[in-house]
Amino acid sequence: MGISRDSRHKRRLTGGRYPVHKKKRKYELGRPSSNTKLGSRLVRKVRCRGGNLKFRALRLDSGNFSWGSRNVTRKTRVMDVVYNASSNELVRTKTLVKNAIVTVDPTPFKLWFKTH
Repeated sequence: MGISRDSRHKRRLTGGRYPVHKKKRKYELGRPSSNTKLGSRLVRKVRCRGGNLKFRALRLDSGNFSWGSRNVTRKTRVMDVVYNASSNELVRTKTLVKNAIVTVDPTPFKLWFKTH
């Protein structure tokens, strides 16, 4: 059974079932999560509706990080996944997701700090 983004599988407000009157459509397609890991960069192209492309990151080793109090942003290397409020398994498997706490290489920020 495929991943579907339709709402026909849900129940009515009264708790009753909707009758099945059509099959799954291509435009209701959902895809599995990428579960981006920490490692050498591996990005795949995914064809989307209208022939557009999305880029699915399977492995990443760097990103843009901000030093909020100093108002500076630099591209730097991700060293490790330290904490994730969602699950300890995401920390153990070094999965990069939104709101994950990571340690980064401080070198670009140190260079900026020395010049300012």
